[in-house]
Amino acid sequence: LPIGRLVIGHNGLLSTPAVSCIIRKIKAIGGIILTASHNPGGPGGDFGIKFNVANGGPSPDTVLERIAQVTRTLEEFAICPDLRIDLSRLGRQDFDLENKFKPFRVEIVDSVEVYLQLLRNIFDFGAIKSLLTGPDQLKIHIDAMNGVMGPYVRRILCDELGAPANSAVNCVPLEDFGGQPPEPNLTYATALVEAMKGGEFGFGAAFDADGDRYMILGESGLFVHPSDSLAIMAANLSTIPYFKQMGVRGFARSMPTSAAIDRYLLSTTRYKNYVLSEVLSCML
Repeated sequence: LPIGRLVIGHNGLLSTPAVSCIIRKIKAIGGIILTASHNPGGPGGDFGIKFNVANGGPSPDTVLERIAQVTRTLEEFAICPDLRIDLSRLGRQDFDLENKFKPFRVEIVDSVEVYLQLLRNIFDFGAIKSLLTGPDQLKIHIDAMNGVMGPYVRRILCDELGAPANSAVNCVPLEDFGGQPPEPNLTYATALVEAMKGGEFGFGAAFDADGDRYMILGESGLFVHPSDSLAIMAANLSTIPYFKQMGVRGFARSMPTSAAIDRYLLSTTRYKNYVLSEVLSCML
């Protein structure tokens, strides 16, 4: 099946969550993510390919196996060595390619805007902005670790929500991440840890290279485990507009993660009643 339309992020940059968002927004059949993840990329570096399906999520094993099967039966493929796409120019670019590949359209979209629109529909931006700019201003320190999250941090936290420009550091995406591994943990995000220990900031965070992992630090460098983040969010769903309106069908965690979400749910009457009803239904 020929592909006649590509949607690409400005300057070729999109975070992994933003790719998922755009796939669902434009009802695409899927999305290809070219990423070396946390390894240096480029001609002399690493290279990886992810494929997300139409729901925006990673490909299940069945899809990956089908792709592998197709690669064994390919009879031909076409290369367009002279095709030049200006990734810096927002908007639509049309190309007249030969045979079954025409018409061929490329759309360069704002890497942040579609994702920002989604976030506006989920969180209370007014309340967050008040927290970051009000009389009792919460001072934050965000490290994008020279990965793809830099434009998102600048645009969303600084431009949209009003955090001072110096709240965000290492926001220029670099192929080698500035020589430091973009791993948001206590081992590699040491600059953030030290900054938070100084006591000047009340909230700190670091992001990995493609934006699907993070680390949160509280005042004085308190490490907040991702499992605790989920439990905290679960305990405060009523303050998040999207979940207040849509509700939540359940929470998920993997075997290696902590039981923080379990401890919270077991403390709620609603969950206790749910467990009791499930037990009774099994008994009957």
